Amino acid sequence: MSATLIVVIAGLAAIGTYLVTSRLLSRIVLGFALFGHAAVLALVAAGGEDGAPPLADRSTADEMSNPVPQALALTAIVISFGLTLFLLALARRQQQLTGDDLVEDDIEDRRIAAPAIDADGDHLIGYAVAPGARDATVENRSST
Repeated sequence: MSATLIVVIAGLAAIGTYLVTSRLLSRIVLGFALFGHAAVLALVAAGGEDGAPPLADRSTADEMSNPVPQALALTAIVISFGLTLFLLALARRQQQLTGDDLVEDDIEDRRIAAPAIDADGDHLIGYAVAPGARDATVENRSST
C-alpha cells in the first residue's frame, strides 16, 4: 500500500470528522459521504496487490486476489449511499419546516446537561434532579 493512499484515506477521514461535528445538516451529509469514501478506499487498500480473479480452476490460491475486501467495499458503498439518502431526506424536511438546515439544541438536552443544585445550594455535577425529587444516590453523596 502506498503512502499516498494512506494520506488520502486519513485526509478524507479527518475532513469527514470536521464536517460531521458541524451543526449544518448539509455539512453533516458531506462529512458522512467522505467517511464512506474513506472506508471504501481503506477496504480496497486492505485487499493487497492485484491478483488473478478469484474463480475456481483458473489459478492457484496464491495467485488469487482476496475477494472479501471487495465484497466489503461494495457493502460499504451501499450503506454509504443509503445513509446519504436518509440524511438528505432529513435535511430537506428540516429545510421545509424551519427554512434552514441548522440543527438546534434540544431544550430537554440542555436541562439534563445543566448541573443540578440541591437544597443547600451545592452543585451536584452529573445529576439533574427534578424539583422536589430526591435520588437515593444524591442523598448518600450529600450525607458523606
